[in-house]
Amino acid sequence: MDKVLRDKKAIALFVLPGLAIFVFVILVSIIQSFRYSLLDWNGITAPTFVGIDNYIRLFTDQNTNFIGAIKNSLILAGLSVFVQLPISLFLALILAMGVRGEKFYRTIYFLPVIISTVIIGQLWMKIYHPSYGLLNSLLDFVGLGALKHEWLAKTDTALGATFVPMIWQYIGYHMLLIYTAAKSISAEIYEAARVDGANNFTIAAKITLPQIIPMLKTCVIFAVIGSLKAFDLIYILTRGGPMNATEVPSTLMYNSIFVKYGYGSGSAMAIFIIVECLIFTLLIQKLFPKEVLD
Repeated sequence: MDKVLRDKKAIALFVLPGLAIFVFVILVSIIQSFRYSLLDWNGITAPTFVGIDNYIRLFTDQNTNFIGAIKNSLILAGLSVFVQLPISLFLALILAMGVRGEKFYRTIYFLPVIISTVIIGQLWMKIYHPSYGLLNSLLDFVGLGALKHEWLAKTDTALGATFVPMIWQYIGYHMLLIYTAAKSISAEIYEAARVDGANNFTIAAKITLPQIIPMLKTCVIFAVIGSLKAFDLIYILTRGGPMNATEVPSTLMYNSIFVKYGYGSGSAMAIFIIVECLIFTLLIQKLFPKEVLD
């Protein structure tokens, strides 16, 4: 194995297929999208070069609702970081302590991650259904029928109702990442802390959290990027409605390209999402102290 790792030709041979796929599937697609973003093109007639006009229209044309879509995606990112991740962290720390049924709970928490997004979308549509949905039925059962609502059909609740299943779906994903990092810490450190009289809270705050900062940084990046490019569950539940209440940049991009045949404006949205994700990734990298990560 060591001989193979020292052989640069062997390393290049194994890396080449993945690199080729990355270049032709990812980089070429991004370059092509950027080229389309500079055009006024419906996919059929001859394209017209318009420069950065498509980007300008994203922020000046009120009909696109692009700024509102950005705000919605930022709200989702905030909820993912400050609601989803704390819940995931709490569950991971509890399981990492070695509670009874640890493997069972770990599997149950992770189960939503492996379920198809389409199935999850259909499940939550049934939960939110105004007539026979579980949520309204539960409100009726506990005597709070006055709070019954058309959760996905009203602009005042659609955004929150859409984000709840999105956050719920990936709690187990981040929980497993944090749990794995916590379990990788040497047991001798925990034993020494307990000998010194440290309780579970002190161990979690003084030992576990500082040790898993690199994984927390990774989870924050995944949560933010996943929120900024969210599409599938939102499209299944509301398709961006009602009245654009749940629009995010990716749903606008889809409608622009595949419904309105505006390849130029849709590609501009795609490039914006890529740049936005890159900027937030760099900002998050800066927020975590380098000396701690090293």
